[in-house]
Amino acid sequence: MTADGGALSVLNEGHDLKRRDLGIIAGMIADGSRALDIGCGDGALLDYLVHQKDVDGRGIELSQAGVNSCVAHGLSVIQGDADTDLAYYPDGAFDYVVLTRTLQATRNPKDVVSQLVRIGRYAIVSFTNFGHWRVRLQLLTGGRMPVVGDDGYAWYDTPNIHLCTIRDFSLMCEDLGLTVQRALSLSRSGVGRELNSAGAAANLRGEEAIFLLTRE
Repeated sequence: MTADGGALSVLNEGHDLKRRDLGIIAGMIADGSRALDIGCGDGALLDYLVHQKDVDGRGIELSQAGVNSCVAHGLSVIQGDADTDLAYYPDGAFDYVVLTRTLQATRNPKDVVSQLVRIGRYAIVSFTNFGHWRVRLQLLTGGRMPVVGDDGYAWYDTPNIHLCTIRDFSLMCEDLGLTVQRALSLSRSGVGRELNSAGAAANLRGEEAIFLLTRE
């Protein structure tokens, strides 16, 4: 389970992705495993896992447009809400449960993460780090809520309702008694650094983070 730069290259070539986290996540998921992608969007990651890694992949997506795109590509995706629908899945139904750039838009992030590690042996969560130095600088010098990430949302139209930093997420995992198997911070260029080697600076330098979690 490594951050696979090769997977990132193949993923980008096949789907013209701009998402720097997806290739690393793909490299964390074992061939032939069972995976659930929550908030799967247009299904780019799921499509790669199914067709390139022989993964038994399923998806949940809130938007009808996203579901339609996934189904049109032959993917097994249903419309659903991470806040309400994960409770219907049995314990240990998947080897991996993936939640990418969605946690901050959920109403109860702590409950959602608890569901991820109940449903899957491993949970993979990626999120924007609102402790990054550019975020702090924009707020300090401009006195306005910064625009963060690739989506360009302003404070008044963003779907993000629970903003967190790498430190915040780490503390929540401790509160839940979860084991962090791997944690990486990603720079703007997509370079990943292991958090155990980056230390406290990761919360300043990482624009995004990826955590691999278990209940063990």
